[in-house]
Amino acid sequence: MKTTIAIAVMSLTAALTFGASAAELITNEQAANQHLQSVGTISVSGIDAVPMDIRQQLSQKADAKGASYYRVIEAYTNGNYHATAELYK
Repeated sequence: MKTTIAIAVMSLTAALTFGASAAELITNEQAANQHLQSVGTISVSGIDAVPMDIRQQLSQKADAKGASYYRVIEAYTNGNYHATAELYK
């Protein structure tokens, strides 16, 4: 349940802002419909972050790996946070 809520919050935040990054957050449907090529996964974790900060960290890591898009496949917060994303070109 916490994972679902965290992913939903991150997705809503994605719709609002953060256009400065080259790597773009996409949904499951977008990944399937655009026939994107998976190029690996990344993860971030830490203490006390808001969804926007987590998205920024994921986007920066995706950029560093040369990905154009990323999709959150796991996320949770319980004092500490952790998020994993699949990368696409």
